[in-house]
Amino acid sequence: MTWSEDWEALARGMAGTPAGARLTFGAPATAVILARGERGLCQLRFAGSGSSGLLGLLENVGVIPLPPYIESARRREPTVADAEKRAAQVEDRVRYQTVYARHPGAVAAPTAGLHFTDDLLRAVVAAGHEVARLTLHVGPGTFRPIEVQDLTAHKMDAESYSVPEDTAAAVARARREGRPIVAVGTTVVRALESAAVDGEVRAGSGDTTLFVRPGSRFSVVTDLVTNFHLPRSTLLMLVAAFAGREQVLSAYAEAVRAGYRFYSYGDAMFIRGQQP
Repeated sequence: MTWSEDWEALARGMAGTPAGARLTFGAPATAVILARGERGLCQLRFAGSGSSGLLGLLENVGVIPLPPYIESARRREPTVADAEKRAAQVEDRVRYQTVYARHPGAVAAPTAGLHFTDDLLRAVVAAGHEVARLTLHVGPGTFRPIEVQDLTAHKMDAESYSVPEDTAAAVARARREGRPIVAVGTTVVRALESAAVDGEVRAGSGDTTLFVRPGSRFSVVTDLVTNFHLPRSTLLMLVAAFAGREQVLSAYAEAVRAGYRFYSYGDAMFIRGQQP
């Protein structure tokens, strides 16, 4: 059985490679460049044999694309050279995934959720809290640095999200009862705020280009669990909007002083929102 699938992909080291060029891999698949886009994006037509398609092929032969700052577990303060030499390990396939992940589609894990284990989630429920789930497929645009002084000129790439009926109902119930709505990660904030109409979360699927930045208002989320993020990132802008710039700077200064780990495998913080 053979298959053919069209995908948009990020490509590196292909400057000058024209549309129509054929790519081969160390796997039973090839790709033809259909079109070249901006910022490294390519439209590719993949073809291969077997019944699993490209996603199945990636599961079998793909390698976790670790960010360059991921460190070895044996070193607290690695150099850049150490980080670049750090190859993906078997344990990364487990560690760089949330325990509640269900649907493929994101280019990276929502890192705040990496702190949660099955045991912790059971303990949260046992303590009387309600856990509701949704999907937002993190795209490469989330990680593009902000390169403009005027934040209104920064454009977010679209990311798909889905809010189930029971999750929308859980949020509505919590709002009626005056209970907090705690988002685990900036992805949850963007999904819920994108799905809200007049403060009411509507179930369904869609695409969001929502860029939350200082001055933005929050109509749904009251509290946030989030990692420490890179400078000049849309993620840091969202956190600053939620907690206030000065409080965020103070928290980051304390994190640096105390030697917290940052970014994907880093520490997290709990923030009580300034707005209802």
